[in-house]
Amino acid sequence: MPKVLVVDDDDTIRDTLHELLSDSYTCQTAETAEQAFAKLDADSYDVVLTDITMPGLSGVELLGYVREKFPATPVILISGLGDHEHAQSLIKLGAFDFILKPFTLEAVEGSVRKAVAYREQLRESSGG
Repeated sequence: MPKVLVVDDDDTIRDTLHELLSDSYTCQTAETAEQAFAKLDADSYDVVLTDITMPGLSGVELLGYVREKFPATPVILISGLGDHEHAQSLIKLGAFDFILKPFTLEAVEGSVRKAVAYREQLRESSGG
């Protein structure tokens, strides 16, 4: 079963996303980017879904870390702030997708499904 890491400092959002994704994926959570670093270093994930604005390091900094250490792992960013230009700049930084709050659960589910499919394609094309 594909593994998803949900990173958000908001308990309600984190728990909602965990509940949403747990039926289809092995889902783990972290409250901060720093906690996410530890989980990423200890285990492998197919997708990282992270809020941008958190105490400590931001989701953009987490994106940079994942791009550097785990380049095949898609990162989906969630933010309450931003517009089309902001989203495009994040995609250029290596984000797989950008979801604006308030989001629908269907939008999150669809984005994660696409990211998992992308990750599986990469695995197949690299022979592993």
